[in-house]
Amino acid sequence: MGKHSLQRESKLPNSVKGALVMGTLAATTGTMPAIASAATTTIDVPGIGKFDVDVPDQFAAQADQLNQQLNQVVEQAPHVMPAAPALPNFAPPAVQQQSLGDVALDAAKTKVGAMYSWGAAGPANFDCSGLVQWAYKQAGIKLPRTSFEQSHVGAPIAFESLKPGDIVITNGGGHVGMYAGDGLLLNAVQSGEPVTYTHLSADDVVTARRIV
Repeated sequence: MGKHSLQRESKLPNSVKGALVMGTLAATTGTMPAIASAATTTIDVPGIGKFDVDVPDQFAAQADQLNQQLNQVVEQAPHVMPAAPALPNFAPPAVQQQSLGDVALDAAKTKVGAMYSWGAAGPANFDCSGLVQWAYKQAGIKLPRTSFEQSHVGAPIAFESLKPGDIVITNGGGHVGMYAGDGLLLNAVQSGEPVTYTHLSADDVVTARRIV
């Protein structure tokens, strides 16, 4: 609180006021003053009020010094108070944008269970390249129709670098599917079987392509 805080005259009896100040002086000087002739001195406690008390003559100087010390404490308080710690910067998490492969794979997943039909490109039935073409169409990408043509699109990817949605050519170039992660290929396998997941190994791969 500053020096201009509301002050009020204390209505405590002078005997009580004196006891308060005598105690303060004793704490300051380390000794309890002896009763002697006294003069009335005003003790100004910032933020509390002014106290007119009888202080022995030999302690009048200490009372004045006490007033000065109290005022100095109030004046210096704003400068010695530690600064409030800065709040941590909680930035909202970045929203990860889906790749074209992610969008296409999500579309292909909705066709798990659809039956294989040679030459079909959806939306109800598919052959292997028809499924890949249809899935990427949902991502806004127009791919060629056959597995041979699809083996030349995009950028080549090593088996160890495959990501979900990458196009994988197998069976000597005669089959295509989409990498689904965890060593699985999502594909329309053959006549009489539904669109499903099959296991994929490096030996199966003729080439892998990423649409960017």
